[in-house]
Amino acid sequence: MTIDEFALAATTDDLSREADARDAADLIEFRMDVAADPIDQLAAYEGELPIVATNRNRWFGGNAPDPGRLDALFSASRFDDVVLVDVELETARAKEWIVDDLRDNGVDVIVSHHDFESTPGRDVLAAIVEECADYGDVAKVATFPTDLADTLTVLDVVRAATAAGHDVAGIAMGELGSHVRVIGHVYGSKLGYAPLVDDDGEYAPGQIPLRELASLVESTRVEGNSLERFGDLEPFDERENDGRETLDERENDGGAAPDPTRTE
Repeated sequence: MTIDEFALAATTDDLSREADARDAADLIEFRMDVAADPIDQLAAYEGELPIVATNRNRWFGGNAPDPGRLDALFSASRFDDVVLVDVELETARAKEWIVDDLRDNGVDVIVSHHDFESTPGRDVLAAIVEECADYGDVAKVATFPTDLADTLTVLDVVRAATAAGHDVAGIAMGELGSHVRVIGHVYGSKLGYAPLVDDDGEYAPGQIPLRELASLVESTRVEGNSLERFGDLEPFDERENDGRETLDERENDGGAAPDPTRTE
């Protein structure tokens, strides 16, 4: 899948709610690590929105158990509705063959890096993005800013990587980085994320409700960065309301893990 312009993914662990996202999202990010029977959900899926599959363990901010985590992600990549699979940079480094194995199933691969505590300096973050792009089809970085200068670092790295021809997604987590979710597309960010929860649901700090984020992104479009929907979907304002080897080995056997309740 080629991401020509910005695409907004609605994050959920329940694929039966896909219809709730159609008026505002381009993609469904399926959190397999917190979903009940994720493979069964994928097998039963009859939605319209293509799926981004993620399955993080606690070291990367998720809840997936290490045994079987990557096998489940590989199984997900076999479903036609799954068009993108997210693999952590650390996983791609340790198991370089995994990206090719996933691509063999017809999906593109997001290689992502998360820093839940800080934002690296510009040169360091740019090198991380470059490495993610070397491994994957889309490079994604999500960092935690401690001041506004950090948010500018994220935006500038995204801008430069986009100018260099990479498909990049950049997120600044927390309240201080919330505006990056809105204007990141102006700097070239190709993916945005918003939780698909009820209007009265709880959001992690800095997250913006799906429809609100879709509206804000629309309002900040500039020439050359307009939204382009996947498939035959109309623009937002016009729409109606086997014998394989196991892929898993225990990862990161030391150090402190991020809080799995924290989301991007």
